[in-house]
Amino acid sequence: MAPISPTPAPDPRRWRALAVICLVQVMLLLDVTVVNVALPPIQRDLGFTTTGLAWVVNGYTVTYGGLLMLGGRLGDLLGRRRLFLVGLAVFALSSASAGVAQQAGVLVASRFAQGIGAALVSPAALSLVTLMFTQRQERARAMAIWSGLAGVGVALGVVLSGILTDIASWRWIFFINLPVAAFAFLATPKLVSESRAAARRGRPDVVGAALVTLGLLLLVFGLLEKAGHAWLSLPVLGSVGIGVLLLIGFVLVEARVSAPLVPLAFLRSRNRSIANVVRICYYVGFATFFFSLSLYVQHTLRFSPLATGFAFIPFGLVILFSATVLAPRLLRRYGLRMLNGGGLAISTAGYLLLAGLSVHGSYVADVLPGLLLVPLGGGLVLVGSTVAGVDGATGEDAGIATSMNNASMQIGSALGLAALVSVGTSHATVLRHAGMDAMTATVRGYALSFAIAACLTAFGAVLGFLGIHRTVAEVPAVPPKPCSAWPDPSATVRA
Repeated sequence: MAPISPTPAPDPRRWRALAVICLVQVMLLLDVTVVNVALPPIQRDLGFTTTGLAWVVNGYTVTYGGLLMLGGRLGDLLGRRRLFLVGLAVFALSSASAGVAQQAGVLVASRFAQGIGAALVSPAALSLVTLMFTQRQERARAMAIWSGLAGVGVALGVVLSGILTDIASWRWIFFINLPVAAFAFLATPKLVSESRAAARRGRPDVVGAALVTLGLLLLVFGLLEKAGHAWLSLPVLGSVGIGVLLLIGFVLVEARVSAPLVPLAFLRSRNRSIANVVRICYYVGFATFFFSLSLYVQHTLRFSPLATGFAFIPFGLVILFSATVLAPRLLRRYGLRMLNGGGLAISTAGYLLLAGLSVHGSYVADVLPGLLLVPLGGGLVLVGSTVAGVDGATGEDAGIATSMNNASMQIGSALGLAALVSVGTSHATVLRHAGMDAMTATVRGYALSFAIAACLTAFGAVLGFLGIHRTVAEVPAVPPKPCSAWPDPSATVRA
């Protein structure tokens, strides 16, 4: 009988490496929301138009989401640690460029470059975490920490934006990335070993990456233009139509190339596919949550930038508790369906409460309940969809699984911000033309955005409950009936 090969010992550096990688991920996600509170002074200093200002947010998220799959595949082929370090350098340099920008175009270009760097770093980072933690329980714990800190990073962006904008300057929301990136760049080679896919399957699918990124950019542009144009106008219908055609072309290319970014066979995993749809449903509402709520708190409740930043602290605390404490316990007891479906159901309740915002509202009565319920459900969704999204991933396709996981987050955020904010702004414009005062009309627009977000998260909740299958680890093992004809397993091991 051939000897049983021993299981490789876990890397003793894995928890320290996780700390560094999570720190970088917090930095990347912080930059999704860090500009929200700082938008008014940025517009004033650099002379942005309203449409141009939206690209300060979406230039980062669209490029980040559109190139994530290419970043994941490049990491598989060229080395995940190498791509992590290269992307980190690109992100740091573009952060410095954004901080010193004197023209609107330079800042937007820097945000696009930040998105490119993040698209290289993020899938490599999650792939490294997936491969460092090979035991299911340890991996679930690592994913819970990753997801919880990711949520904190998004919330921390709003807090830091308020503090830095009020005390120093909006430019420091970008400069703060530099010491974090430098520390991670020096620490990573000492803590993380290089890894790549064993088989190199052709060249990276650059055509597919270009199609999906340009398609998303045009979709977002068209949706943003809806705020000032009719649906059938050329800027809206033309941009959205061409964007959809490019995304259809992306699917056709993926079916034909030898090394696609997203192998269609990979999507046959029901859990992985539905997990990514669930994440999109959550992040569509999540994007407008931060954008609209921060504006409501500043413009309607008259909070200063500093007070606005601190107003979002409950969000970070709740999502950290939900993802790192509550989600692992519920995962063990109730499984992935509870985390994905139940988490989105809780967030839906939060959005429904926010849909009742009024011009005479208050922070405690109108804002705080949503700030507690949306992250409470969100922490469960982030862990549940992350675990389901990488379920069954191996060293060969870890980059695909994790990049899709992250891409769904950024794509949902970009489309959600463009669509829901545009619909809310259009609704407010109609109400103003009907004679309603500007402030009340604007708040009604925010409320409509949250109502639509509630509908989308409710759909995701149903999908999570009904669509996610129980994994092998969730199905209780049934011990076989004893049979005298079967050999004694212990005797076999002794032999």
